[in-house]
Formats: sequence, C-alpha cells, structure tokens
Amino acid sequence: MAVFKPSKREEFMPLPITFISTLGRDGIRNIAPYSCVMPVLRPLDLICLASAHKRDTLKNIRETGEFVVNLAGTNLADKVIATARHAPPEVDEFELAGLSEMPSVLVKAPRIAGCYAWLECKLYKEYEEPGYVLVMGKVLQLDVSDNALTPDNTLDVNRAEPLLMVGGKKGMRYCTLRDIGHFEPYGAMFPDGKDPLEQLP
Repeated sequence: MAVFKPSKREEFMPLPITFISTLGRDGIRNIAPYSCVMPVLRPLDLICLASAHKRDTLKNIRETGEFVVNLAGTNLADKVIATARHAPPEVDEFELAGLSEMPSVLVKAPRIAGCYAWLECKLYKEYEEPGYVLVMGKVLQLDVSDNALTPDNTLDVNRAEPLLMVGGKKGMRYCTLRDIGHFEPYGAMFPDGKDPLEQLP
C-alpha cells in the first residue's frame, strides 16, 4: 500500500470539470473551469463550489448574485485551459475561448453552448475562510440536452461523456464515466425498503 500526502487527494478522486459562466456588472462575459463543485444533499436544490478569493467568477457572483454551472462533456476538453488562463476582467472570455453562448431562462448570465446540462443559480450563502470561499447557490433552473437522456429521462452517461479530471504530479489527465449496468433503488438503504424522500417534489 502506497502512502501519499493528504493534499494529493485530487490525484485519486476523479473530479468533474464544470464551466461556471457569469456576467460582470459591466456586462462582460466570464467563464472559468471549476472542479470543486458538488450538490448539497438529496433532495435539496442547493449546489456548493469552492473558490479562491481572487477570482473574477467570485467577484461577479458577489456583484450580481447569479451564475450558471455548465456541465461539460469530453467534447469541451480543449476549452479547459482556454478558460483557465488569466485574462483581464475586461476581456470577453466567450470570445477568447471560442465558445458560443445560449440564453439563460431565469438569470442574466449566459449558458455555454455544447454542454449537456445547465444549472442556473442565484447566490444563496457564502462561507469565507482565509484561504478559500465556499459559495452556495440555489438552483433555479435545470435543463438537460435531449441527446444526454435515456428514454426514461435519466442521464445517459455513455452519450453525455461527462468531463472529469484526475490530478497528477505534472498536470491533469482528462477522463469520463461509463455505465456498468448496476442499479439500486434508494429504498434499498432503509429497513422497510421505502425511500422517505420519494414523495417529495
């Protein structure tokens, strides 16, 4: 068994690569890739992301109270570095990265075309620490491309090919998921076989 420093956890935890799109108060479009993103407990409509303090994305979220979490497939792997590089706040990062926008439904920040799902969010709460900020967003609108859905409206991971990354000593390795064909109902966790959240909307 090999032993590693605790800070190396991203080398063994495949992380999603999402693109967060925001608008500045001046209307400039911003995009940044984020991997430290997670939902907050089923069945809540909250999502949490971790950010460094000096990020245009964080500044825009604080100023406008809105953002979009764009869920990307492997087709956008070449846009990670293009949106991660430092750019002055006045630069339109859609143009810089060669990405097209889609209009959002409930927020002003645009969606990114070519993703398989979009979560339009408003700022819910922040938890600020000296080295980072946890941003909680309330998901207002969730849309998924028809091309990424199975006939029963669940995610077809083989078609969506969610973009993931595994860290390493010299950089990031991109990867994706595959369906192994194993299914368990939520109710299997409970003695009576019933999911207590099943009746919630």
